[in-house]
Formats: sequence, C-alpha cells, structure tokens
Amino acid sequence: MLELAILGLLKQHPMHGYDLRKQMREDFGLLSSLSFGSLYPALARLQAAGAVHEVTSEQRPAPVASSFASAGSIAGEKAAFRARLASRRAASPRSAAGTRGRRVYEITTLGDGLFHRLLEAEEPKSEGGRGFALRWAFASYLSPEERIALLERRRAQLLAVREGSRRAMESPWRSLDRYQRSLVDHDKEATEHDLNWIDRLIATEQAAYISSSAPITVLPPNQAVENPSAGLNASVAHASPSFKRAARERSSS
Repeated sequence: MLELAILGLLKQHPMHGYDLRKQMREDFGLLSSLSFGSLYPALARLQAAGAVHEVTSEQRPAPVASSFASAGSIAGEKAAFRARLASRRAASPRSAAGTRGRRVYEITTLGDGLFHRLLEAEEPKSEGGRGFALRWAFASYLSPEERIALLERRRAQLLAVREGSRRAMESPWRSLDRYQRSLVDHDKEATEHDLNWIDRLIATEQAAYISSSAPITVLPPNQAVENPSAGLNASVAHASPSFKRAARERSSS
C-alpha cells in the first residue's frame, strides 16, 4: 500500500520525501503513523526498480570558515571557541534547508505502469478496508468499469462481514453478554452503513457509465410519456457484458 500511495502522489507532481510523508499522514488515515523509517526505504526500493528518480537535490550549505584567531590565553581560547560555535550554528542548514539535503522525487514511465498495475490489482484480504480506501482515493485513474469492479469487490467483502456478524449473534454455542453483544451490534451497524455508501457509489458509477457509453435513444413522444424508463432500458442494453454481469450479481445478492 505504501508504494501505491507514493506513486499515486508523485503522479500529481514531484515531491520531497518530507512533503510525501506530510500529505500521506494528513490525507490517508491508514498511513497516519507513517515514519521516515518506512518512507525512505520504500522510496529507495522504487528508485532501484526505476519507478522513481531524483530530479533535484538541495545541497547542504558549506560551513563558514572561522576567522577567529587564538588569543593565547585560556580566557581568550574560551571566547574564541564560543565565537566559532555561534558561527557554526548560524551557518547550520537547519535554519533553511533542514538537517539534510532534501531530495525531490518524480515518477517515471516504469513507475506509472507499476502504479496502474497496483491500482487495478485485487486487494489482498489482509488489507481489508484499508486497501479499498487507498485505491478509491486514486479511483480517478481507473476506467469506469474498473471503478465498478473495485466497488463490487468491496461490497462482497462487506456482505461476508455482515454474514459473520449474523452468525455470531445467532450461534447457539456462544453466549454473548450485553457488552459483547453491543460490540457485535456496532460492527453490524457500521457494516450496513458502509454497504449503503457502496451501493450509492455503484449506482452513481453505473449511471455515469451508461450515459457516457450508450448511444442517444430518441423515443416517440407517446412512448416517452407512457414508458419513461424505456430510454434507460435501451441504454442499458448497450452496456458491455462485464458491466451487465456485475449488475446482475449485485441484484441477486
């Protein structure tokens, strides 16, 4: 998921590692605990694979040479040392460019291909809702059919979760007290809320897909009045087989 997030953000524009971390922590709740210890190794892996490359590097300022000469006494040496220390602090890159050179990363053609493969791949079960949320954040890069397929997969996962909650509530061998039952009820309500949200997204995507892919059907005035759904049915008839199959599977579940 980390590589997918990095490539998705770099598709927008080149970014520093610091800016990548900040945006991922603020925009993606599932990456809110992301540390530089995880980010920079991931960037290094992507760079080694040719998926990203550096476009600029802010060089660390050279230290200012000390012009303080020895005074020849202990007090003078202390004064000279304090002056040199103050000079080094003033010249420190912390004040402007940070404690290290800030590398700017940019996605490559190979990285663009890798991003789309990761985005279109079926998310592993171990990722659960996190994998779906991250992919949906970059859903504008998917085709309409791919977006619907992503939503259908998430819907199937939620239906499985709901069925598991139902079995837990009805299981005769497991007695739940009112506290445990409240947790199961909460999970069930959250799942139902997510299912309703997914269904609305699917309906929106299907309507957009039909309107963009179907030819314009002009009905006679009397048919348009008597059967207002005829136009929609005619449009659905021109939808691709995979689209119609997904719609049938959803309606049957």
